[in-house]
Amino acid sequence: MFILVNLKAYPCDPIEVATAARDVSDASGVTVAVSPQAADITRVADTGVETWAQHVDPNGHGSHTGSTLAESVAEAGAVGTLINHSEKRLKLADIDAAVRSAERAGLETCVCANNPTQIGAAAALGPDSVAVEPPELIGGNVSVATADPGIVEDAVDAAAAVDTDVAVYCGAGISSGDDVATAGELGATGILLASGVAKADDPRAALESLVEPL
Repeated sequence: MFILVNLKAYPCDPIEVATAARDVSDASGVTVAVSPQAADITRVADTGVETWAQHVDPNGHGSHTGSTLAESVAEAGAVGTLINHSEKRLKLADIDAAVRSAERAGLETCVCANNPTQIGAAAALGPDSVAVEPPELIGGNVSVATADPGIVEDAVDAAAAVDTDVAVYCGAGISSGDDVATAGELGATGILLASGVAKADDPRAALESLVEPL
């Protein structure tokens, strides 16, 4: 099981979370990665934790003021990137171009989508993984795996119908070890979460509880 902690723009200490994620990953054997703000990628990567960008733009070098360049986040220490998170939506053509940009920079890719139909379309673009995240559950206390397990199962089937090499992750409302275990039982091979760790009083304890059932 792969666990990716998205720090979004929460007012947390990225180094505290990164250090906790590194230690919990080492102790449990479960891969725990952290996705910080772009400005914090180097500091987070320097802790030794697997580090992902929250977004890359669908362009290369050139006159693109304000863009997040795939090559730049890779040079900063990221090994992967989210694309099309529900809070950073892209048009389909731009998702495709962002995936290509990430591949060019040697980054792993995870394309987020709202539902199984979108998961199938995202898988057709050839990312390394896709993540199903119903927007209405993001940031809440009820995980998608509990609220509507059929969405996860259908997302797994939709991706497999297009490309069996594309992994399927589960996001939205994940906050406990039981949520992680349930997602795995439904066919997901990874999870995305944010507030459950980034807003926790004790990020290390929150991470330990996530991996405990695995």
